[in-house]
Amino acid sequence: MGSLRIGLCQVDVVVGAIDTNVGLVLDALATAEEARCDVAVFPELTVPGYPPEDLVYKARFVEDNVAAVDRIAEATGDCVAVVGYVDVERNPDGTPAADDGRPILLNAAAVCAGGRVVGRYVKHELPNYDVFDEKRYFTAGTEFPLWSIAGVTVGISICEDLWIDGGPVNVLADGGAQMVININASPWRQGKVEARERVINRRIAETATPIAYLNLVGGQDELVFDGTSEVRDADGELVARAGQFVEHVHVADFEVTAPKPTTLPVTTVTTRPSASQEGLPPVLEPLLGPDEELWDALVLGARDYVHNNGFTDICFGLSGGIDSALTAAIAAEALGPEHVHAVMMPSRYSSDHSVTDSEKLCQNLGIDARVVAIEPAHGAFLDMLAPSFGDDPPGLTEENLQSRIRGVTLMALANKFGWLVLTTGNKSELAVGYSTLYGDTAGAYAVIKDLWKLQVYEQAEAYNRRAGREVIPASIITKAPSAELRPDQRDDQSLPPYEVLDPMLVELVERNRTAADLVADGHDPEIVTRIARLVDIAEFKRRQSPLGTRVSRRAFGRDRRMPVTNRYRGNPRPPTG
Repeated sequence: MGSLRIGLCQVDVVVGAIDTNVGLVLDALATAEEARCDVAVFPELTVPGYPPEDLVYKARFVEDNVAAVDRIAEATGDCVAVVGYVDVERNPDGTPAADDGRPILLNAAAVCAGGRVVGRYVKHELPNYDVFDEKRYFTAGTEFPLWSIAGVTVGISICEDLWIDGGPVNVLADGGAQMVININASPWRQGKVEARERVINRRIAETATPIAYLNLVGGQDELVFDGTSEVRDADGELVARAGQFVEHVHVADFEVTAPKPTTLPVTTVTTRPSASQEGLPPVLEPLLGPDEELWDALVLGARDYVHNNGFTDICFGLSGGIDSALTAAIAAEALGPEHVHAVMMPSRYSSDHSVTDSEKLCQNLGIDARVVAIEPAHGAFLDMLAPSFGDDPPGLTEENLQSRIRGVTLMALANKFGWLVLTTGNKSELAVGYSTLYGDTAGAYAVIKDLWKLQVYEQAEAYNRRAGREVIPASIITKAPSAELRPDQRDDQSLPPYEVLDPMLVELVERNRTAADLVADGHDPEIVTRIARLVDIAEFKRRQSPLGTRVSRRAFGRDRRMPVTNRYRGNPRPPTG
């Protein structure tokens, strides 16, 4: 039996920040060297950040990222570094190879040791589904190199390579790998950790080969990455697990299978005996429960979006409702309460308890609270528009006007003080268009955009339970939801109760079912047809809405891409004959 000491380096990189990312790698590599690791493993596309998207079409960007790998390699000593980057296929004379005039780009892992780049592995399986567009950018690898590290024959693979039955991981194991390292930038969503573990265990069952799984951590636009890196032995037993949603260098010792005959080319990287002979006890960080896992994803997504885009402070409209209350709690934890500015903007229709509930929440969270009454602006707009509106009775136009005044107010404060505006809408509202374009959709980031309304309530209650006190006032959680844009308004006057609405929306949005399917399941035909139509016609609003943290299997935006001009409804067909 052989053994290795591995450093699972969960780093929070930023797309395009090559120098910053190199600094993170060098710091983590120094930690791994100090811990006498044989190999330090970094995520997929660490150097450019993930996903770099069309940045890879900039030749200078790719050149800078390749040069950065050389800087990382120069810092390596006894500890081997495996780090993800974008490479370019080259002709025999060293010039970039091209296909139809465009450089051939590769999603690669550099193997660095002793001050130089020893070689690379190129990703074979390029996902092109859900949030992934890798076939747009990269060319698949064709080779299966192996590496001898501290006397252990190691195979390296990248993300999707692990997910394919009989795929690259199997080829590496069959070719003589005693263990396989798999580097990832695997976005988190609910249920993703369990799905990954099933895949890892399936590969181990097929190959009887240990797998070290290393994942990225951090937020990038609407994607959030959880880390949760792990090592499993040849029997599928968990040897090491790093924490969720945290940067960390997790050091682990583990034994590998007995030497195998090799049929793939092997490059010797290091020959010294493994440092892991001293033996470290296994460290298995516990997995979070579903509520806490979702909460940490929302917090990390918001924090990285704000900070990585150069902001320290945010503002948002605090209405006294559940959505803005949960947004306030997430923002306070993500950024620190001193960086959160809640703006109460009462109108003639705002209830007294909405203001008092908002004030109590701000006090509980310790965040800045300010009141900007919109009645003067509302009255001025109505007077200004009166000659054009004439005798038409008040309606939706006047309701939306209030929301748009609030949007202007928040943007003015943000511009004046250098803040970033968060929006507070949830997925249920976004699905059916129950929002005001250029009003409550005005902002830079939608923190709870991918939470159904019922999930918002669940998260608020779970937050109070963890806090051990009523941080979000019970009156906010129990009150009937309302936009408060007309007297005695309630959401259920325009929509079915959320206990009815949300399950239908899950079927329509996340499971791609049609109105006809839901009617066949026994749902009320009139309600289903109306809701399905609202989902379809609200696409133009969603296209103009801000980004928000993706936490579901199918979020609006990267996952669900529907045409705006679309007359297909999928309604039940009328009976024939």
